Amino acid sequence: MTDKKIFKYIYGKPFETDAAAENITASEGLPPFVSVSEDFLHIAYDMTSNDKIYGLGEAVRGINKRGWIYETYCSDDPMHTETKRSLYGAHPFIVIDGKEVFGIFVDYPDRVIFDIGYTSVNKINITVGSPDYVFYIIKGETPMDVVKNFRKLIGKSYIAPFWSFGFQQSRWSYYTSDDVKNVINGYRDNDFSIDAVYLDIDYMEAFKDFTVSEERFPDFVEFVKLVREKNIHLVPIIDAGVKIEDGYDVYEEGRDNDYFCKDESGNDFIAAVWPGKVCFPDFLNPKAADWFGMKYKTLIDCGIDGFWNDMNEPAIFYSEKGLEEAIDKVLEYKGKNIGIYDFFGLKDTVLGLSNSFKDYSSMYHNTGSGIVCHNKVHNIYGYNMTRSASDAFKKISPEKNILMFSRASYIGMHRYSGIWMGDNQSWWSHIKLNLQMLPSLNMCGFLYTGADMVGFGDNCTEELALRWLALGIFNPLMRNHSALGTRDQEFYRFENRNAFRNLLKLRYALVPYLYSEYIKSIEKDEMMFRPLAFDYRGDRFAEAVEDQLIVGESIMIAPVYESNSIGRMVYVPEDMLGVSFRSERDYTIKSYRKGHYFIEIPIDEVVIFIKKNKVLPLVDSADCTAHLDYSTLRFIGDIEGKCNYTMCRESGVSDGRSIIAKENYEVVGTGHCDDLSFGKE
Repeated sequence: MTDKKIFKYIYGKPFETDAAAENITASEGLPPFVSVSEDFLHIAYDMTSNDKIYGLGEAVRGINKRGWIYETYCSDDPMHTETKRSLYGAHPFIVIDGKEVFGIFVDYPDRVIFDIGYTSVNKINITVGSPDYVFYIIKGETPMDVVKNFRKLIGKSYIAPFWSFGFQQSRWSYYTSDDVKNVINGYRDNDFSIDAVYLDIDYMEAFKDFTVSEERFPDFVEFVKLVREKNIHLVPIIDAGVKIEDGYDVYEEGRDNDYFCKDESGNDFIAAVWPGKVCFPDFLNPKAADWFGMKYKTLIDCGIDGFWNDMNEPAIFYSEKGLEEAIDKVLEYKGKNIGIYDFFGLKDTVLGLSNSFKDYSSMYHNTGSGIVCHNKVHNIYGYNMTRSASDAFKKISPEKNILMFSRASYIGMHRYSGIWMGDNQSWWSHIKLNLQMLPSLNMCGFLYTGADMVGFGDNCTEELALRWLALGIFNPLMRNHSALGTRDQEFYRFENRNAFRNLLKLRYALVPYLYSEYIKSIEKDEMMFRPLAFDYRGDRFAEAVEDQLIVGESIMIAPVYESNSIGRMVYVPEDMLGVSFRSERDYTIKSYRKGHYFIEIPIDEVVIFIKKNKVLPLVDSADCTAHLDYSTLRFIGDIEGKCNYTMCRESGVSDGRSIIAKENYEVVGTGHCDDLSFGKE
């Protein structure tokens, strides 16, 4: 990496985020489209009408981000509509592809505003309201070159354990160990493949981190052992807020050692989430971070080998001070004849209690080298919570690769964990949003990712569940998760069990390919999921496609995301082999020439397109990843002559990271075939 590819600019005294893993010497001068002042950064870039803008990680709208205002600000908001400007993750990196090709990364841990052709249709305006910031200009011949250079700057991505590529079931309302057993039995008794079941907040004693309810989960160690014997991993949730309760060791240790965030007076900052009043660990304080990270040992010692960090934006229901002010404000309306504007004021007073900027401005961190207000470093709170866990895992259990993913995130956290796409809804639009976030997150280093399949909030339909599953089988993180009070959506509960069972089995047949492409994308600093525009530059149809993706080196996917559809239009950007899977062994093959097609896709099928002279490896499915048999390996493809494929497998763990073994295969063919001849090189 040289300064010819990456230019770094530093102003004021920026807070060190650790987003960049590579130390780049600061550059002199400024690009002509950048202006700075004593108070803020303003980047104003003139686009042409054909320029495309990619990136921003976890954000609403399409793959091309033109036409909207985005704010990189970790926000606890489950209603992911097109009107939203920020979601749970903050990923201030974009790639401009047009008359010039380059990337912009604004490394700033508070709010960054990206106005991408909204105020003025051909203008990008990026604003940071602070005199202290770092930003980078990343050059490249193509968007993929820019992404690779950026990924080299920010470091290698987290490698999730192999078992976490199996199907995972979650729901907020598995109250007891019997509930969990019933879910496991529901899947296994109906011949559904599964590798993990999640424990949401109800496994805890009174919502206290690192506790287990003895009443609802008696003899937890034995329970964990029992389900592991069935090749099921339990994955508990850990929240950011620590309940205020005398006698609770985590709270008392944090209080006595000044490990919690403070208010303006230097007292512990008090807010509320699930257990009521809580304190927030100060993850920017190295001592506090080490302390909290080592608390995961309590559950690891019980046999747990996976976690998900939640509520770590941090989410705040209300603060003590905010609640008092809101109550006083509401009481002012007592006895009034409340009209429309007074009613709006009353409603806003109540709704404004949660995740208030005023509360964030009243919260302080002790970084070990100084005091900083939370609102200046908001976006790296969840990042540092997750990093504290990842660092601790290597001390607690270096012989294991422990699954970790988070809700809140910032660029750089990809080195320590994956993320899921937050608390979405059972909406058809969120299938498409799942698809479109995948390449944007890959650009920012997050490769172990996926949405809550079928939707977290609202009530799903069987049709939506099957269509989402047809996309979900390609997500590295394949989790079905739903909220308390919504319709039960475990796959065995639906009428068309055969269809769900067959698609799950297809996922397991695909695991060798998906895991291999995931590992290769990490090692090469590439994207596992790519827009067609990245692979077919200069093809104006490919550059316009927003609802198909290239997955790895060999395949293209085009899921259905509209209700009552019998199929969809697909653009085939080169000669490809289309395989319509009803199950891992039941499929039809058809050759497609480059062009546009309406392809019928029945509700119980998945169509995978294989590039010419590339292959899709499959194995026989199994009830879990541990039972996948690579001796059943076969290849599907349209080969003229020879093709090579590198398979990646987890062969062990060292210092908490998977050791990867590789096997190279030479595949031989004389046309399309679903059982090509092959041998190891």
